[in-house]
Amino acid sequence: MRAAITGAFSYTGRHVAERLLDAGHSVVTLTNHPRAGEIGGHPVDVHPLDFSDPDGLRRALEGADVLFNTYWVRFDHGDVTFDSAVRNSGTLIDAARAAGVGRIVHVSIANPSADSASRYYRGKAAVEELLRASGVPHSIVRPTVIYGRGDVLVNNIAWMLRHSPVFGIPGDGRYGIQPVYIDDYADLLVNAAGRPEPSVAMDAVGPDAYEFRELVRTIGRAVGARSLVLGLPPALALAGASLFGLLVRDVVLTRSEVHELMSGVLVSHAPSTCPTPFAGWLAEEAPTLGRRWSSELGRHFRRPAA
Repeated sequence: MRAAITGAFSYTGRHVAERLLDAGHSVVTLTNHPRAGEIGGHPVDVHPLDFSDPDGLRRALEGADVLFNTYWVRFDHGDVTFDSAVRNSGTLIDAARAAGVGRIVHVSIANPSADSASRYYRGKAAVEELLRASGVPHSIVRPTVIYGRGDVLVNNIAWMLRHSPVFGIPGDGRYGIQPVYIDDYADLLVNAAGRPEPSVAMDAVGPDAYEFRELVRTIGRAVGARSLVLGLPPALALAGASLFGLLVRDVVLTRSEVHELMSGVLVSHAPSTCPTPFAGWLAEEAPTLGRRWSSELGRHFRRPAA
């Protein structure tokens, strides 16, 4: 199989690429961060993810049996916006159709909705609709929130618990969160490429649902932190996160993410599709978890020094 991946050097994309390459498949990546064309010692064909060049996207995708689309944005940053991400996704889908790609495995989000107050979730719903209208066979995979070695959310919660005497959570923290392990999630994505249905959608969700406050306390106990977990008015919790952001030169939490977290959309209403328990993974990773900050801006917007 020849597989194309948007962002094969990114967090999710690399996990998918490693599985495909280890199984003997060839991988082409479309990326905004070109680098040496190999992963795990396997060669990778590298092309620019240039949405201003639809013909270039089409040429890069020609001969691909499947496209794994992990492209999206977490927040607006400069001219990178949710609106542009929807347009860019449409350009990519059109290029895949024109190139004759056999199937698109598309990364969405659990509980997308065109009526959501969140532009993130409305955008995800809009891209799903573009994919359904394209006529290209597809698998839509909807994760809740992803964790694993090198992740952003869980690692950075641990970092803040290690470095601050107080960890402020928005509101009472009784809203739910249902994390999914990156290895399980990547397996689900790879398996979704072989689904026989012309169109299928599934949640990627782990077996454990926590109240957010208990998830934070569980992480704190595992890493031996003595930080006081304290419920705060959402605006005050966001202000505290912004102060952390100044310290680490990153975006820690957005106003929209506070709303999403408190509205319960990080819990799936479908049965678990990924088996790894969070607590078991946490016990193994605790000694190193949160020792270094995982920078969202560093991964996606800052170029490495030459």
